[in-house]
Amino acid sequence: MAGRRRASRAGLSLVLLLAVLVGCGGRAPSDTATADVQRVLDRRASAVLDRDAAAFRATGEGTDFANLRDVPLAAWSYRLTDLRRSGDRATAHAELRYRIEGYDAAPVTTDRTLSLTRAGGAWRVAADEPAGKNGDQLWEQGAVTAVRGEHSLVLGVGQSAERLRSFAGLADHAVPAVSEAWGTDWARHVVVLVPKSLEGMAGLLGAPAPEYRGIAAVTTGEVSEAKWGSPRPEAGGGSAKAPADRIIVNPDAYGVLGDFGKQVVLTHEATHVATRAHTTAATPLWLSEGYADWVGYRGGGRAPGQVAPELERAVAEGQVPAALPDDGDFGFTADSGRLAQAYEGGWMACRLIADHWGEVRLNDFYRAVGDHRKRAGAVEGALRDVLHTTPEEFTRLWREYLRGQLG
Repeated sequence: MAGRRRASRAGLSLVLLLAVLVGCGGRAPSDTATADVQRVLDRRASAVLDRDAAAFRATGEGTDFANLRDVPLAAWSYRLTDLRRSGDRATAHAELRYRIEGYDAAPVTTDRTLSLTRAGGAWRVAADEPAGKNGDQLWEQGAVTAVRGEHSLVLGVGQSAERLRSFAGLADHAVPAVSEAWGTDWARHVVVLVPKSLEGMAGLLGAPAPEYRGIAAVTTGEVSEAKWGSPRPEAGGGSAKAPADRIIVNPDAYGVLGDFGKQVVLTHEATHVATRAHTTAATPLWLSEGYADWVGYRGGGRAPGQVAPELERAVAEGQVPAALPDDGDFGFTADSGRLAQAYEGGWMACRLIADHWGEVRLNDFYRAVGDHRKRAGAVEGALRDVLHTTPEEFTRLWREYLRGQLG
């Protein structure tokens, strides 16, 4: 009996072992939903590129296909990153990548959330929306009108073709002005987005409208996005290296500017596009914003006091800043006078370098700071290697320059 029990236990152990081996080596019945949804998204992308409205409708709802008619697309694709299914319903997260023909060196990438339903064994898109804090795409706000300039592509919603052509004219003037100051080692063209209103601009940025109420324009890119603006009539924006920049206009704030202010905005923004490859975490805002202002006002014939009224007032009151503005001074929730002084201080610092060391050295200094990649030591190293000075001496010269130019 004992021998039989041992044999039975041994047989049972063998059966369990075989079961484990079969379980490890075999496959559970697969759910093909992920592959099926990816195929739907692939067909959807092909329909967009082929301008095939019927094929697009066959994949479901979402982005208004007709609104894309004027957008010159070179690429459009989805990559499914997550799928949560419950019966005949599913929620998908996907990465949309698209590229504008002739303008984007690499695709714009944005995350989307898609709701899907299944009927008759086929999945269809029920909704296609920005994921999380990702902003709208311009065509989600209405039909896009495209206007091409010599150095620009202007895409607008709710704007007349005549007004969009005026933006193209400003951008076409800005691009060669930037190249004259910075050089030609950049794309030398810009894409300008003009939504219908401030709310439309905020929607593109995925942010509350009040944050951008007094800001005439921003520049966005793949890696980061930074806004530029102030209580002054001229406002613009900048960020780090990216292959597909967009200048986004706030039509409400931009519309109250004079001709000179409008040109400064577009030139400032185009400068951020041009300098992006050399604008990194090492670059302080006084340099990136000050340089863009310097290019924007370069050759404009404006006296320092006209461009820097807040600093001029401070100097007249004997309150010359003790140090260059830090990044915190550029916060858009800051006191308006402090914010204006920050931009004016950065502009005056770049103007000082151009006047004292020359424009070539100013460009070399900008590149040297950004190429350092890390903030610590970047400005100090560039002051030493390019301008042959120290932070203390540069600050002293800058303060003297403020007194001399604005006193």
